[in-house]
Amino acid sequence: MTTITSALQAVKHRILAAAAQNGRAAQSVQLLAVCKTFPDAAVREAFLAGQMKFGESYVQEALTKMAALRDLPLEWHFIGPLQSNKTRQVAENFAWVHSIDRTKIAERLSAARPAELPPLQVCLQVNVSGEASKGGVAPEKAAVLAAHVKALPRLQLRGLMAIPAPTDDVTLQRRQFRIVAELLAQLNRLGFQLDTLSMGMSDDMEAAIAEGATIVRVGSAIFGARSYPKESSG
Repeated sequence: MTTITSALQAVKHRILAAAAQNGRAAQSVQLLAVCKTFPDAAVREAFLAGQMKFGESYVQEALTKMAALRDLPLEWHFIGPLQSNKTRQVAENFAWVHSIDRTKIAERLSAARPAELPPLQVCLQVNVSGEASKGGVAPEKAAVLAAHVKALPRLQLRGLMAIPAPTDDVTLQRRQFRIVAELLAQLNRLGFQLDTLSMGMSDDMEAAIAEGATIVRVGSAIFGARSYPKESSG
């Protein structure tokens, strides 16, 4: 087996093991392969190994990759910070956006979503660790943003996304993910009917799955170490 194929199988095994350990069905956790900074050849190899959902953070890089891979039935998720001037490109080319954290971005995405496409599936990004360097709505303001997004015509609000502060402390990992899960439950008690918790990456996916993650976003554990561009284009 090639490196990406074997790594993908190893990640899927980790997901299955974590789900089973926490009494969850295997199909309750989806794998999103985060291919930002990796070439289209790597995505194609992952697809041939059975992966169909891919996450990107840089708009221009993603569009170039999509053009090279248009022969494949891939599902593209935008997971990075989104600038206002890139909302049309994202609305026209992605199936999901995980990183909505303000009304302006949501409104622009809804307005730009083509009528012939299904509604754009979206998650609110929650700043669970309170880091100023990270995007995301404060947990106490999530309900107001959720109500605004839910009312927009070309978006379907699905749930919450979070990128907690990195830590090797599993107890702390789980505590941060639990805050997001409890916030989702709180929003559902208000009638939002959300079903998605996008949380957990290569180093903490087990803790995220233990706290209810339905999508884990995994890059380096599948594709290897990542070299970041000097400037993001998304």
